[in-house]
Amino acid sequence: MMYRPNFYESTCLRCNDIVYQVDRVGPLKDFTFFHSGCFKCAVCGTKLTLKTYYNNQHRQEDKEVYCNSHVPKIGPGHLDQTAVGIRSALNVPRSTNFVNEQIRGHGRGTFDAEALNIRTHLNGSNNYQQTSPTHHRDAHYSSQNQYAHQNQNSNSPNYQYGRFDASALHIAHALRQTELQKAYQKAREKPIDCYLDKDEQTKLEMKHRKEEDDLYRKFARQREEEEKRIREEFRDEWEKELERLAHRFEREMQVKRKRPDEQNVLTLRHQQEREDLEKNMTLRRDKKKESITRKMLEHERAATAALVEKQSHEMLELINEKRSEYMMAESLYLDGDVAEGYVEELSPYPSRAPIPAPPALSKFQIYNDPTEFAEVDQIAISVAQEDQKTFTDLVRQLVGRCGSDIEKARTIFRWITVKNLNTMQFDDNLRGDTPMGLLRGIKHGTESYHVLFKRLCSYAGLHCVVIKGYSKSAGYQPGVRFEDNRFRNSWNAVYVAGAWRFVQCNWGARHLVNAKEAPKSGNKAKSDSLRYEYDDHYFLTDPREFIYEFFPLQSDWQLLKTPITLQDFEELPFVRSLFFRYGLYFSDTNTKAVMYTDSTGAATVRIAMPAHMQGSLIFHYNLKFYDSDGDGFDGVSLKRFVMQSVVGNQVAFRVHAPCSGAFLLDIFANAVTPKEYLTGEPMKFKSVCKFKICCEELQTVMVPLPDCASGEWGPTKATRLFGLVPITHQDALVFAGRELEIQFRMSRQLTDFMATLHKNGVEEKRLSKFVTHVISDDIVTFAITFPEEGQYGLDIYTREYSSAISTSGEKHLLTHCCKYLINSSKRN
Repeated sequence: MMYRPNFYESTCLRCNDIVYQVDRVGPLKDFTFFHSGCFKCAVCGTKLTLKTYYNNQHRQEDKEVYCNSHVPKIGPGHLDQTAVGIRSALNVPRSTNFVNEQIRGHGRGTFDAEALNIRTHLNGSNNYQQTSPTHHRDAHYSSQNQYAHQNQNSNSPNYQYGRFDASALHIAHALRQTELQKAYQKAREKPIDCYLDKDEQTKLEMKHRKEEDDLYRKFARQREEEEKRIREEFRDEWEKELERLAHRFEREMQVKRKRPDEQNVLTLRHQQEREDLEKNMTLRRDKKKESITRKMLEHERAATAALVEKQSHEMLELINEKRSEYMMAESLYLDGDVAEGYVEELSPYPSRAPIPAPPALSKFQIYNDPTEFAEVDQIAISVAQEDQKTFTDLVRQLVGRCGSDIEKARTIFRWITVKNLNTMQFDDNLRGDTPMGLLRGIKHGTESYHVLFKRLCSYAGLHCVVIKGYSKSAGYQPGVRFEDNRFRNSWNAVYVAGAWRFVQCNWGARHLVNAKEAPKSGNKAKSDSLRYEYDDHYFLTDPREFIYEFFPLQSDWQLLKTPITLQDFEELPFVRSLFFRYGLYFSDTNTKAVMYTDSTGAATVRIAMPAHMQGSLIFHYNLKFYDSDGDGFDGVSLKRFVMQSVVGNQVAFRVHAPCSGAFLLDIFANAVTPKEYLTGEPMKFKSVCKFKICCEELQTVMVPLPDCASGEWGPTKATRLFGLVPITHQDALVFAGRELEIQFRMSRQLTDFMATLHKNGVEEKRLSKFVTHVISDDIVTFAITFPEEGQYGLDIYTREYSSAISTSGEKHLLTHCCKYLINSSKRN
């Protein structure tokens, strides 16, 4: 399968070799990099600087740099021999959301970037935006751990996301996959109205309603009979116990007949024993009723599921029969062979449910951006504004204009995720077997999304199954074992685009959200006050991502070439859907849900980013004790025992446990642009993954890091968000004597720099006089003298010149730029 591209190092655009920090120019405006020696005009070879280089403004795909004399001007176009070569084809930007379907059937074959499956690797996409953040000197960092019930596994030990080798370019393989895509994207099915009369489908639905009514009446009778049996059973037992108690009291009274005081004691004791017996029997009766009710509920759910399975099969049989009759009738005027081919072309969807097998194409190859479904999504949203009495009416409104199986599944999924059960009011007299009745049941916990999705799919003619298993859902923490039914869950697989694909409607549902949480540019109309939001990750999720969160009881329904065990599932890192949305992956194959520290109490978690996200992702973290909400140790925040740093495309979280025990590391992320980072809005983060950090033995006493601003250490953030390129110190950790100079080059104009020094046990005010800075042209130099040896933290703040004063005339606060950890010693 193919996945979003992830590139492990920044490479020089000119020579294509790895660019290291000490010799790096960039990132430029388009996030390209050069060696300082390669940063020359592409035409004349004149050495350039960040102030003297120019980009081609007329061809967006041209990432080269030029001097003022040779930057391309608008002129007549031309094509040379390289314009039709593979190398140039690879550099062409994606101009459409549709997959290239042009494949020559006869004669000499021609292949372009699409046919070779190259472009899907080169064109990552960031289709999601989060709320824009800022980290201020005088403002609190706000982090939001949005709860999203929610991980990534390989089929082979050598699997790494985003990697591809020669086999990915194999022509036969590419042809096969492209033909598959072609078959299922080209095939535009006839609307259901063409071949199945609405009354006939409704008639079958009414028959199913009667079967459900009969089943529910049977359930009600069984419950009444069981309740009556329990009442009679306990009434008989109560009478026997009461009779035994009375006989014992009479015997004791005869013995104590001569002493009235003892008789009074016996009477009081008898009354107390009777009351205790009544209480105990009531508790036992209620407990037994609860146990019986639970067993009956399980039986009823199983019987209901079996009925839905039977009814879905009957509905699919009806649809397939009528569709086949229609197509055969259409082909009567054609020759036999032609007619057979015509029927096959019109009906690529199988009449029988295929066996479970891994899909040949990844979700990324089927659709790259949810906006490709904008039209069918709007249909679902419009239909959701009204209530339908029958499933036939509902599904025909949803899929009537859908031309493919994917669109049908999509509009059903979106209708379910649009319905806001939190605010919907239901009539208590609603039938349980209508769309609204099922939604009411879902709200009150008696029905489920996956049964509703399966039922709607059958009315649309789609094969759908309910899969049972375990999930890392509410209440789960990394390291928990799946030993009981606490984390049992169910989800769907639907057969679309030639394969079984996962759908989890319950986790995909994100309902009405206040627009203030996600500011939009442009017109603030009244209709914008509320907007629909959902999680697209849970629609047609790839098996290698789905397995991180869901483990089916039947291994076939992992849809993996090499299924994993339940223990493997427990050991997989606990990741959320946002992890996959940002294209993140673990570069270290030994990354587990539970990470153990070394003898010094240290453990490191590394997360890698794809190339197209390196310029926009901001990370944050939280550390607390695993078995409690405590987040401090000896009066110091546990966050100060974690060092977050970014090198290249990897962000590392190095945890130094202050004591033996277990800790919970929660990692957050947000995607922003440099402009958004500097707007002054609070930064909101969402959790992407969690780890249990176990320190079994601690041989070294750990001291907390200096109390600097939260977030990553090192200058990478300064380069990424402010265009501030380090000249002297590229690493987060600096070893210095009693004096230190740190220099940066500005690639865009910044103003109002400020630096603060921190040291454990020393007030910040006492250290303020030991830090100064000067600006000369585009070079800013920070000079630090250390009053004593030890470990220091240096925070640097700044703001862009253009944003120093807002339109209202107010000065913006300085924004945190970067920070260094400095060890000062005479020996250095």
